[in-house]
Amino acid sequence: MCHGGRNVQPPLLFFPFTLYPASMSYYQRHIFFCTNQRDDGSACCQQHGVQALRDYAKQRTKELGIAGKEGCVRVNSAGCLNRCELGPVAVVYPDDVWYTFVDREDIDDIVEEHLLHGRVVARLQIK
Repeated sequence: MCHGGRNVQPPLLFFPFTLYPASMSYYQRHIFFCTNQRDDGSACCQQHGVQALRDYAKQRTKELGIAGKEGCVRVNSAGCLNRCELGPVAVVYPDDVWYTFVDREDIDDIVEEHLLHGRVVARLQIK
């Protein structure tokens, strides 16, 4: 398991006759950006330039050394996340924290505060 780009061992949970890591996630955090495009012209995240912002988030995680297996953060595109009226949207797992965002500054806050340091960015959070 990783933390801030460093490998750390997870605590162990004790069950009868077996030791299990407390967390078995491959990534410490996984962010999914809705990149859905609706053909009928109805509201969707792609109308907000989300692909460029997702690409920027991926770039920032690489620059900070937190991307991929070694850094323990994964940035992915997703189909419709069914929250179009709040778009654009992204969700961070396993934290189950939903965000909306409009520009690179918002992405910087999500990447640097939540993905790097584990702190929810309240001003961008969707509840």
